[in-house]
Amino acid sequence: MAPQRRAAASAAATPPPAGPRVLKKYPNRRLYDTQSSSYITLADVKRMVMQGDPFEVREAKTGEDLTRSILLQIILEEETEGMPIFSTQMLAQLIRFYGHAMQGMMGAYLEKNLQTFVELQARFAPPAKGLYDPAAFTPEAWTHWLQGQSPTMMQNLMNQYLEQSGSLFAQMQEQLQRNSAGLFAGMPGFPGKPPAQP
Repeated sequence: MAPQRRAAASAAATPPPAGPRVLKKYPNRRLYDTQSSSYITLADVKRMVMQGDPFEVREAKTGEDLTRSILLQIILEEETEGMPIFSTQMLAQLIRFYGHAMQGMMGAYLEKNLQTFVELQARFAPPAKGLYDPAAFTPEAWTHWLQGQSPTMMQNLMNQYLEQSGSLFAQMQEQLQRNSAGLFAGMPGFPGKPPAQP
């Protein structure tokens, strides 16, 4: 076998790198894709998110994980263009939770709620499969699909979502009560504190 053919066969047999795709961010704000050995834009990163490709963004010099920062940049761009998801009031409410005792629980609640919604999407009828395929999902496809559904089916779907969302909220309240009980247990007059001896 010729050397060129052997090299080509070896390259074809090489498995893809394990783990998420690594993007390096340089001080000039450029992003470098180590898999394709080329510079990419934020729009390319958004495309990777939409396709469900796992990746992480690292600062080129220190290796610091900048993935969240880049995802927040994409959200900011999306929110300033087109139709935003977050209203001004909702953003203000979210900001109020920073530094609040419930910050951690609220983050977990929102994450689980979003995951519940995604799981409900996955239960749609087979014709709707493209709607929860990140590569095929578009607002137009979603609108078209919704128009073809019966009101009963949509009501059942929303009832399921609201039930699960309510269950998550109840779990968050229980967690808050447990945390509060632990916080105040050492104070007179609260459950968990034995009455003072005369």
